[in-house]
Amino acid sequence: MAGKLTAAQGTGILLVTANVGSLFEDVSFNLFVCFLSLLSQTVQTHRPHFLAVHCQEVGGKNYEASMSHVDSFVKELLSSDAMKEYSRARVYLDENYKSQEHFTALGSFYFIHESLKNIHQFDFKAKKFKKVVGKETYSETLESTPTLEKEKFPQDYFPECKWSRKGFIRTRWALPDCSFDLVNIHLFHDASNLVAWEKSPSVYSGTRQKALGYVLDRITDQRYEKLPFYLFGDFNFRLDSKQVIETLCSAATMQTVRAADTNEVDKLIFRESDNDRKVVLQLEKKMFSYVNQDVFRENNGTSLLEYDKELSVFKDRLHELEISFPPSYPYSEDSSQGKQYMNTRCPAWCDRILLSSSARDLVLKPENEEKSIVYDNIGPNVCMGDHKPVFLSFRITAGAGKPNANKHKCCVVQ
Repeated sequence: MAGKLTAAQGTGILLVTANVGSLFEDVSFNLFVCFLSLLSQTVQTHRPHFLAVHCQEVGGKNYEASMSHVDSFVKELLSSDAMKEYSRARVYLDENYKSQEHFTALGSFYFIHESLKNIHQFDFKAKKFKKVVGKETYSETLESTPTLEKEKFPQDYFPECKWSRKGFIRTRWALPDCSFDLVNIHLFHDASNLVAWEKSPSVYSGTRQKALGYVLDRITDQRYEKLPFYLFGDFNFRLDSKQVIETLCSAATMQTVRAADTNEVDKLIFRESDNDRKVVLQLEKKMFSYVNQDVFRENNGTSLLEYDKELSVFKDRLHELEISFPPSYPYSEDSSQGKQYMNTRCPAWCDRILLSSSARDLVLKPENEEKSIVYDNIGPNVCMGDHKPVFLSFRITAGAGKPNANKHKCCVVQ
């Protein structure tokens, strides 16, 4: 599969992020099978030496009832044909759903190909790198697991201070040529389309900005040496609702419908001025029903990227490769509607892979081998739940991060 490493070839890295909540709510298990199949295909296509899969909402909404399905998911993934040549694995599952103050429902999976030698993982308590041997799975109380850092966001960061499953997990790795951090993250969603539309940027955007800033401060503080980092997960970034709606409905007139009992705005209906006053957009708390979904699919929806602004606040701290895939959320969960969006939210690029400046420098972009780096989604035409997984495939050249690797030799424990 991945083949023998050579100095010219470098180390193949595949990073994947997937919000898998839908998989565990599908009683037919069709999504479950489809997800594992397409993930395996992606691994076999890109043949990485080091594979990292960051999952959010592991177990779905009804986690207690889905626990056995989580175990099956992990077992199937570890035993799949695509993983046969990965001789070492580390799996971290936050399964402690009874602990409201800690539970994040995050799952981080790491696989190392048999041809990749001398891989080490950082012990945050001992502050030393230790050689990775065999396959190990950690769950329940990840707070006491020394090879990761896990945090749920402070309660006052949550909208209305209602704790939900949002936080991050950080691991640190040393490959032969470089060392880096991998961070699994899940940020807050938009609770109401009507609130999101009220101002630009929305109040939800501000909440996500605060939480992302918290994570960046934590992973770059003075407790440990600063390393390149890859931050990937469900950021819940949304398009600027007010600006998108004003653009999509520029020639429409707006009708406000209020609830009879509270007089609060219940829905907004945008109609064409002529053409029998055809409805262009109906907006409710959990409805975004636009007349022409093709606008989100044509040219992969990239004409709407100008309204994707939440990352711009962090332009000096975070980087991203060019997006050339459609918005990753909210897709229909109907297995026959692989390309259709649900009429619940404005489609947006929620699932992302972001890089620190030094991590971006490790991503190889040879001039005459354009396909060596790919940033894309998985299963563009196939139903994989309400989120499409997103991946980044690249190679790290031999010696690319040697200063980092040499620096750590003194703290490696074999």
